[in-house]
Amino acid sequence: MSKHLLTPQGDFPAAGLGRRLAAMFYDFLLCTALLIVTSGVYKMVQMAIIGEERMRTLTEAGALDGDPLLSTILLFALFGFFAKFWTYTGQTLGMQVWCIRVQNADGSSISLWQALLRFVVSIASLLCVGLGFFWPLLDKQKRSWHDMYSNTQLVRIPKKTK
Repeated sequence: MSKHLLTPQGDFPAAGLGRRLAAMFYDFLLCTALLIVTSGVYKMVQMAIIGEERMRTLTEAGALDGDPLLSTILLFALFGFFAKFWTYTGQTLGMQVWCIRVQNADGSSISLWQALLRFVVSIASLLCVGLGFFWPLLDKQKRSWHDMYSNTQLVRIPKKTK
């Protein structure tokens, strides 16, 4: 996938922690909806394959708890959500609302590999009680762990004028 310059172009300041967290909360709500819909479709397909009665029996027995295939599909759905937005416009829907964008230092869109690195390190950061997300408070360039590891930056862009 070729990198393209994102608009608007300019030397923008790093996004602050408040904007980052607000965008994350907005995206959390969207991702929750995505996971609910994906799980619903998965369960409907599963029921069509094994039948409603067998599905009910397995569910009551707890045999469908912790389904690794469903977990894998949900992980891929989440990555697909973030990767599409980050590599195309540099902004998820939450980032658009809060006027922040992920980009390379030259203002170009990030690659799919960088998106994967951001995604994986973000999960690791959450597992460390969110420490990586609060790292911008300690870093002089206001970078989180996933910014540093993927060699990307999160910047505050001006609002679009109509």
